[in-house]
Amino acid sequence: MISRPITSARFRELFPALRSTVWLDTPGAPPGARPVVEAMRETLAAWSSGEFDWLDWDGAAEQARVLFARLTGVAPATVSTLGSLGEAAATVAASLPPGRIVVPAEEFQSNLFPWSARHEVVTVPARGGTTRVEDLIKALDERVSLLAVSEVTSREGQRLDLAALRAATDRVGARLFVNLTQSLGVLRFDAAGIRPDYFAVHGYKWLLCPRGAAWLVTRPDRLSELKPLVPGWKSTNPPYQYFGGPANLAQDARRADASPAWFSWIGAKAALELLTSLDADQVERHCLGLAGRLTDQARAIGLRRVTDGPGSHIVVLHTDRADHVALRLREHGVRATALSDRIRFGFHYFNQEPDVVATMRVLGGGR
Repeated sequence: MISRPITSARFRELFPALRSTVWLDTPGAPPGARPVVEAMRETLAAWSSGEFDWLDWDGAAEQARVLFARLTGVAPATVSTLGSLGEAAATVAASLPPGRIVVPAEEFQSNLFPWSARHEVVTVPARGGTTRVEDLIKALDERVSLLAVSEVTSREGQRLDLAALRAATDRVGARLFVNLTQSLGVLRFDAAGIRPDYFAVHGYKWLLCPRGAAWLVTRPDRLSELKPLVPGWKSTNPPYQYFGGPANLAQDARRADASPAWFSWIGAKAALELLTSLDADQVERHCLGLAGRLTDQARAIGLRRVTDGPGSHIVVLHTDRADHVALRLREHGVRATALSDRIRFGFHYFNQEPDVVATMRVLGGGR
């Protein structure tokens, strides 16, 4: 018998926080999903009672690697398990010879600062409040070794044209690093079509994981160059020897694995089991539809997106009273983020039409 995909309504039931809160702050962090929280609660109980085997805990990162590979359509051998996006960027930075790296000036700092430790970084300013794909392309020439971008910009909610950026980097012989932290889990990612040299994601946002579980995917033809940022026992091939040398590094992406924070990875495994049970097309359509409705209704009362670029599941509206608006929203049970001159909303699969209605009721009552 073919099982039906999980509906948004059924998915929503897995988040107890949503009984009292309209949660549009997943770009910051989502509430805990019941299967994830229960997995971690059981782990804490076993830790407290002493009825645990650390080898079982340690295996969660490997299980999560396989689930992540299934979610993104890549081979597990190309996936490194790390602790953060910054660690992923720093690993790639340490694996490349010194060169010029192009990064948007308004990029999230975890995909900005790690590059400057070993490379010349050229930042591309936003124009009209927007990171422009054409400006990024203009900054590329034969001196550039890598372009680092986010598929969806955290500050603007704009979805960059990765196909155009891939074509542009190919023309000058540069590599492409893509941060999927603000997109994977809602937006489908075509790894085979885009062919990024590297892509990475910290799972504590749209992948619903605890903080401390992140992935780096290295294209197969780049694997031989990958160097571990902090070599350790996880950089070697199992069965692990633990003591003494030499350091026989794994031949695949496992050589860049970080020693896992067990509890984070136990939660990550539960989160990915949940997400891989969803219909990816249905999730994307649902979330983009809600974001589009909020965008249209906000425009009707004079609130506009900060960018005219392509939209995503994240809607960022300009307002000169962002802190006031965020406070009013919270007073009415709506969670969003104030960012200087803007207010940010994000739609996951657990959000539904009444969330848009509740938000617009507050926004329409005064800005």
